[in-house]
Amino acid sequence: MTGKENPVSTPLKHRTAINPLPWILGDGGYRLDRGILQEAMTALSQVGFTHLTIEPPPDITLAEYGALLSDHSLAAAPGYFSAPFHDRQRHAQAVEDIKRHAHAHLELGVDSAFIATDLIPDRIAHPAVGHAPDADRTLVIAEGLAAAATAAAAEGVRYGLHPHVGSTVEVEEEVRAVLDATEGGALWFGPDTGHLRWAGATPEKVIADYADRVLNVHLKDVDATAAAGARQRGEDYMTATGRSKVWIEPGRGVVDFDAVLTALPDGFDGWFVIEVDVPHLPSPAESSAASLSFLRRHPYFATATGGAV
Repeated sequence: MTGKENPVSTPLKHRTAINPLPWILGDGGYRLDRGILQEAMTALSQVGFTHLTIEPPPDITLAEYGALLSDHSLAAAPGYFSAPFHDRQRHAQAVEDIKRHAHAHLELGVDSAFIATDLIPDRIAHPAVGHAPDADRTLVIAEGLAAAATAAAAEGVRYGLHPHVGSTVEVEEEVRAVLDATEGGALWFGPDTGHLRWAGATPEKVIADYADRVLNVHLKDVDATAAAGARQRGEDYMTATGRSKVWIEPGRGVVDFDAVLTALPDGFDGWFVIEVDVPHLPSPAESSAASLSFLRRHPYFATATGGAV
């Protein structure tokens, strides 16, 4: 960086965004409305982010959401879609729902997103261990994800599989089974480094094995001490991530981001979305600033003359 460059506005080599979850998740659970979103947007814009993952609150229209982004000098980045894909009877509804999700993305100028199967009570109660595995269920999930991704692709939006602790695509065996069952179709891979690592996978290995299908990446890190303590105490997903703070700002945990980024294919042009659901640092703004600082220091994201933060 030269003395004339502004660290807030200097772009990175790769398209990077952040999920405002630190403002949305709290002791009262999940809360998203216009006021919370405006607070998050103001802080994140001041920190130096220029792109925010798509998640309009229910109390505003999509046009109002787009205007809020613009008012805060922000633009949209890939969002997240989930449905109960473990239930074949609900696949048809999931297909209709993802079409609406895709249309919203297109209206905001984004043509890719993440897709996951919903969290279920048994997995929430016993997180990150692949509790009560069911190979037949995994194939049903793969079938539903494939149908949804195909429908969305026809609308012009690509979706990548997002493994999620607490869901039925959680451990490496399930992730690989879904990707293998859908090979050659419309479903891409949207790895989340934190969810993979907490559930026992080596993120860079899984990413390398499916490198040609990686669409976008969630950059998430894990506090290994917190994760081990949560498991020892038998904590559920909400307690482990909320009170025990399994998630930590990228670069402060155990995910090997050097290896993760090396595993991506040459010329990778997908999005990197930072996620720290519940910040380790004292405030959401400090947490977000630390995450952005990590990216700015990393050679893979080294200062460029163009791009997005």
